[in-house]
Amino acid sequence: MSADVIAAASQPSDEVLQLIRTLVAFDTVSRSSNLGLIEWVRDRLRAQGAECRLTYDATGGKANLFATLSPGRKPGLVLSGHTDVVPVDGQPWDTNPFDAQIRDGRLYGRGTADMKSFIAVALANVPAFMAAEGDASFHLSLSYDEEIGCVGVRSLLRDLEVSGIQPAGCIVGEPTSMRAIIAHKGKREYRCCVRGKEAHSALTPQGVNAIEFAALLIAHIRSLAARLAAEEARDAAFVVPHTTLNTGTIKGGIATNVVPRDCEFTFDFRYLPGTDPDWLFGEVERYAQQTLLPQMREVSADADISFAMKANTPGLSIAPSHELVSLAQALADSRGTVGKVDYGTEAGLFSRAGIPTVVCGPGNIEQAHKPNEYIELAQIAQCETFMRRLAQRQPQLQPA
Repeated sequence: MSADVIAAASQPSDEVLQLIRTLVAFDTVSRSSNLGLIEWVRDRLRAQGAECRLTYDATGGKANLFATLSPGRKPGLVLSGHTDVVPVDGQPWDTNPFDAQIRDGRLYGRGTADMKSFIAVALANVPAFMAAEGDASFHLSLSYDEEIGCVGVRSLLRDLEVSGIQPAGCIVGEPTSMRAIIAHKGKREYRCCVRGKEAHSALTPQGVNAIEFAALLIAHIRSLAARLAAEEARDAAFVVPHTTLNTGTIKGGIATNVVPRDCEFTFDFRYLPGTDPDWLFGEVERYAQQTLLPQMREVSADADISFAMKANTPGLSIAPSHELVSLAQALADSRGTVGKVDYGTEAGLFSRAGIPTVVCGPGNIEQAHKPNEYIELAQIAQCETFMRRLAQRQPQLQPA
């Protein structure tokens, strides 16, 4: 292969670069509507002959899109991405984060890595997917509010189930440097509210200090984390090879001379596939109910400790020998190379819905969520090659 051909192969097409710029220009920070982007994609796909289904949130201000690229065929492979991005507030960007710019072999902009470049490459290849032979259709899935707990994709998956649509497989295009990811950790997030009894601080024994009892529970969570780090069976394929627990926020009290009645904190688990999150939560809840609460109610019968789950994203695990994994490796020229990641994705929800799923997309997660987020141009080009091969290969996956 000539040097010119090699150089061309490492550069993305002008069409894809323009599509990325268009998608980045839509400010789809999770607190905002994504309808501008979704409706633009819908109109583009419908003009190409695709069939599009939209599912909205309760306000009607956000939507998922599920497109069938060759209507009339049986369900096939889904290419999935989320449309929302994290905020840029307070971050020291060198350029406008919503105006993607090329510099030194990189494309800078919010969402270039996570994960609008993957979506753009999929959109550019829609004609090839629609022209592919075979009896199964390709699909494109775009969701809202992934960044705040994989919120939107849940209603998309419910709609597919109600409609009797069961895809044969899914590739979630989160940034993995085009490496096939076969597992990621699950996540549970909780809010804990501790209710004590107010008193003047000069009469401390007459009160129930909500902050102190919250601190005892937080210390128990920390102790449980240390126990798992020491005793849980490790999986060295993860950067952090064990389950982790973390207390993230805390607030309580009104003044130094008042025994605080209320304290609230949040905590989460990032658990290995195979670890039972209900058991983890049970360890925390039992300590609260059986050890702390009896002490609190000796002073005040109204004292309480309550929990509310704020997020529940299941982990992903698919066998390395699965045909979808082999397909992703072949398309990415990475046979024998698979990985596991510590962050969560929507892949666990697709998998729980009975759809075999791998994670594979352009860019590096280390560049996501930061000021001056970027993606290497060579990564975009590699994803283009991946998509072209996918259309030419016409995969015939066996339904789950």
